[in-house]
Amino acid sequence: TLLSSDGLMIRRRSQITMGRLTNTSIIVTGAASGIGRGFAEGFAKEGAKVGVFDLNDNLANLVANQINSDGGAAIALVGNVTERQQVRNQFEKFVAWAGSLDVLFNNAGFNKPMPFLEVTEENWDSILKVNGWGVLLGIQEGARLMIPNRRGKIINTASMAGRQGFPTFAPYCASKFAVNALTQAGAKELSKYNITCNSFSPGIVDTPLWVGLDKDLLEMGETQRPG
Repeated sequence: TLLSSDGLMIRRRSQITMGRLTNTSIIVTGAASGIGRGFAEGFAKEGAKVGVFDLNDNLANLVANQINSDGGAAIALVGNVTERQQVRNQFEKFVAWAGSLDVLFNNAGFNKPMPFLEVTEENWDSILKVNGWGVLLGIQEGARLMIPNRRGKIINTASMAGRQGFPTFAPYCASKFAVNALTQAGAKELSKYNITCNSFSPGIVDTPLWVGLDKDLLEMGETQRPG
């Protein structure tokens, strides 16, 4: 901050462009659309180096390229959050590019509604694998890179469905209850390394995921009209 000739306080342009997350390196999983994309773009605008991690190669590159075109710094990371070697390879790729992993945002997840009495083993396994195991795996692999530096932050996307059960979302609710449990367990385990672990629980958000769920609920007769 400088004092101008007329006595007014002014700031250097370089300081104005400095964001709250300058010199911070963040990976966001499920970052090619919806909440994940919103956070990735927001973090980049605040000066962070962002890893856009997603299963969809084309969309991950599209988001990363857009961030870079807008003056930010991003790299596309393509992989399945349920496959350890893919996660490890992409996390290490990010660290080689960014220099460190300061924050991990475990956001990837999905849902496929089904009437409570008709839930299948396949439905259960597919949702719990991504939303539960994927988060635990992310915490483990993210912490592995943070522990040597004895610092870091891990944030997990839970849901209002992780605080109460909904009949047509039973496996999803179970998976998001699991996210909150894993967050608490992770926080207790990682605190000795000065790594924090938190979750947040959004409600209904207008994203491509919700558009699909809205259609599913309409077809199931749970709602009367779109939206």
